Amino acid sequence: MTIRVLVADDQALLRTAFSSLIDAEDDLRVVGEAADGREAVGLAAAASPDVVVMDVRMPVMDGIEATRRICAEGAGAPRVLILTTFDLDEYVFEALRAGASGFALKSRPLEELLSAIRLVATGEALLAPSVTRRLIAHFADRARVPVRGRASLEALTEREREVLLLVAQGLSNPELAERLCVSMPTAKTHVSRILAKLGARDRTQLVIIAYESGLVTTA
Repeated sequence: MTIRVLVADDQALLRTAFSSLIDAEDDLRVVGEAADGREAVGLAAAASPDVVVMDVRMPVMDGIEATRRICAEGAGAPRVLILTTFDLDEYVFEALRAGASGFALKSRPLEELLSAIRLVATGEALLAPSVTRRLIAHFADRARVPVRGRASLEALTEREREVLLLVAQGLSNPELAERLCVSMPTAKTHVSRILAKLGARDRTQLVIIAYESGLVTTA
């Protein structure tokens, strides 16, 4: 399956470099380039990408607001991968809260961007779990922002709370199945039900909810 990618970055040289790298892969195809967030929102609607590679700081409309508008389209919306210079970046955290599925560091080898795009496209696992959880823990636990527009954790069963806690610790579906002594389909069903009850798009959003609700803390 070919993964359709939209690249949004206000730096033309970086945008061209990312696009060339992505287009050189057999399973990836660039379907558009945007120089700012507003253009990214328009192209996301017109070109129907699977993944939007989004710079977090851009003119006209930043990556946070662009991510929020793209993800607001619902289940059929593309997944957003945030590009950033620093891993502990409050702008990136806000982009994750707005619906982004993960982030990639510009300082890392470009080959890692390709892996990140593929991982985000699957929706199966957190991108760079240790780094992403560290970012979420740093800002969510410090601010303890209420979970906005999502169902309360009271909607979850005791078993689902247990699964959410394990997901927040970065466990994949195979690891969940092994830890809970259940089959893989059962583990996937648990995660799917939690996503539905909490109105979350993917596991990254579940980690944010787990921290913001106080289910997980850094203490």
